[in-house]
Amino acid sequence: MMVSTKGRYALRVMIDLAEHQSGGYTPLKEIAARQDISEKYLENILKFLVRDGLLTGLRGKGGGYKLTRAPEDYSVGEILRLTEGSLAPVACLSADQHHGCDRIADCRTLPMWRKLDELINGYLDSVSLADLMLNTSPGDNYVI
Repeated sequence: MMVSTKGRYALRVMIDLAEHQSGGYTPLKEIAARQDISEKYLENILKFLVRDGLLTGLRGKGGGYKLTRAPEDYSVGEILRLTEGSLAPVACLSADQHHGCDRIADCRTLPMWRKLDELINGYLDSVSLADLMLNTSPGDNYVI
């Protein structure tokens, strides 16, 4: 499993919004500046997060983005599955894999891959945005 830039940036944005909750909306321009992400690329990521209800967006003056839930109610696994699709370590376990493996009945490694998939998803689902916010040591710039 390799987490793409899209997934890493989505986590950075969600942490940023969680840490800058002021009750109002945070403009895209401010998020992009703080996170050093191009506005165009960030806009693409925010569309996914709004579409699936992780964020809410408001256009116009006073607009921007904000979380729809408390930081402790978001899991890293939820965010990464949204942006990455599957977190499966091998293609045959991927939920978006439309064709099965011809060797699945005889695969000696499949149980190992299934267990790894369970461990990955279980761990990422156990980490919340609130947990990531707690790591505020000097020099921490959310590089994941």
